Amino acid sequence: MAKEMFRVLLQKEQLVFSSAHFITFAGDICECLHGHNYGVRGEVQGVLDENRYVIDFIAFRDNLAKIVKRLDHHMLLPLNHSMISVVPDGDEVVVRFKNKRWIFPAEDCMLLPIINTTAEEIASWIGKELVRELFPSTGNRIEWLEIGVDENNGQWGYCRLPWSAEL
Repeated sequence: MAKEMFRVLLQKEQLVFSSAHFITFAGDICECLHGHNYGVRGEVQGVLDENRYVIDFIAFRDNLAKIVKRLDHHMLLPLNHSMISVVPDGDEVVVRFKNKRWIFPAEDCMLLPIINTTAEEIASWIGKELVRELFPSTGNRIEWLEIGVDENNGQWGYCRLPWSAEL
C-alpha cells in the first residue's frame, strides 16, 4: 500500500529581491547588464511528522526569506561560467567576457557557484542553500524541494531537488 504524501507551497510577498545580472546564450552571446524584480516560491513534498505537517511553515518561510534577502540589491555573478571571468580584487570585482569588462564594488556583488545567472540556476542555488539550512531539523522525511524564480511577472524558472544532506 502506498503511503500518503503531502505538499506544502510557500509564496509570500516578502519572498522578492531586486538584482542586476546578465546571461550568455547561443554559445558566445552576452546580453547587456540589466535588472529584475524577482519573485520566489518554494514547495516541498513529504510525509507528515508527529505534529501532522510536512514542514514547519515558519521555519520554511523564515529560512527561505533569509536566503532571498542575501540576493537583494546585488549584482549576481556566476563563478563557474567557462567564458566569464569573475575575479575579486580587494574592494572590487573585475568581470570579463570577451572584449567586455566591468568593475563592481565587491560589497554590491553576490558571487554564485553557478554557470549562468538564469532564473533556473538561481532557483537551484536557492534550493541547495535552503536544504542545507533545513535538513538538520527535518531529516529525510521530505522527498523533494522545488524552488521557482520569477524574473519578469510570469517568466518562471524552476528547479526540483531531492531532499538530501549531500546537496
